[in-house]
Amino acid sequence: MSDMLRAAASASLTRVSRMDSVRSSSVHPSSVHPSAVIGDGVELGSDVTIGPSAVVLGPAWLGDGCWIGPGCVIGTPPEITSTAHNRRWDGALAHQGVRIGPRTVIRELSTVHQGSHRPTTIGADCWLLNRSYVAHDCQLGDGVTLSAGVSIGGNVALDDAVNLGMNAVVHQRRVLGAGALVGMGAVVDRDIPPFGKAYGCPAKLHGVHELGVAKAGLERAVLRTLTEAYAAGKRPSGRLPEQLAQVFERWRGAGPLRPLVPC
Repeated sequence: MSDMLRAAASASLTRVSRMDSVRSSSVHPSSVHPSAVIGDGVELGSDVTIGPSAVVLGPAWLGDGCWIGPGCVIGTPPEITSTAHNRRWDGALAHQGVRIGPRTVIRELSTVHQGSHRPTTIGADCWLLNRSYVAHDCQLGDGVTLSAGVSIGGNVALDDAVNLGMNAVVHQRRVLGAGALVGMGAVVDRDIPPFGKAYGCPAKLHGVHELGVAKAGLERAVLRTLTEAYAAGKRPSGRLPEQLAQVFERWRGAGPLRPLVPC
C-alpha cells in the first residue's frame, strides 16, 4: 500500500472509530465499515449499518436500525447552481441537512442530497433500492418504496406508502398522495392523488392502487368511491371516511398542485 493510500485509510479508520465511540454506550451499537466516510455533524441511532465505501456527510441524522449499503452517498450539497458546494468531508457544514427515519434501508449506490431550505427527509420503514436518487428538499413519508433506478427531483413530496416502479422519474415539486403507485419507467410531471395508479410517459391516471387501499385498512366501499371518481376524472366528493379525508387534505396542502384529477 502506498503512503498516500495508507494515510487515507488511517484517516477513515480514525473517523469511524470516533463515531463508534460516541455510540459505544448504546445497547445495540452501530456497525460502520472501515472504508466508509462519516463526516462531522452526523448523528447515528442504535443498530445502524453503514457499508463499504459509503459516504455520510453532515448535517445528517439516521434513526435506529437504518441500513446504508455499499457506495451510497448521503449529504452532499444540493444540486442548485447558486448554492455553495462546500467540502463537508473537511467539516465545512452548511445547508439544512438530511433526516432518515428508523429502519429505513438504502441500497447500494444510492444518493440523497442535503436540503436547501429544509432538511431532506426520508421517513421510517422506507425501502430505497439500488441507484435511487433523492434530490434536495424532498419529503418522503413512512413506508415509501423507490425501486431500482428511481429518480425524484428537488422538493418532491411523497406521502406514506407511495410505491415507485423501476426507473420511474418524478419531476421537481410534484406531490404524490398516500398509497399512490407509479409504474416502471413512468415520467411523472403532474401530481398523483392518494391511492392513484399511474404509468406511462407522461404518466396518466389508470384507476386505483387496490392493494394500497387494502394495506391502509380502508373498507371496500372506499375502493368503490375512489374507482368511480378517478374513472370520471374527479376527486371523490361527499362525506369521506376520516382517514381518507386526511390524506386528501395532506395532498392538497402540499401544493401548489398540477393534479391529474381536480383537487
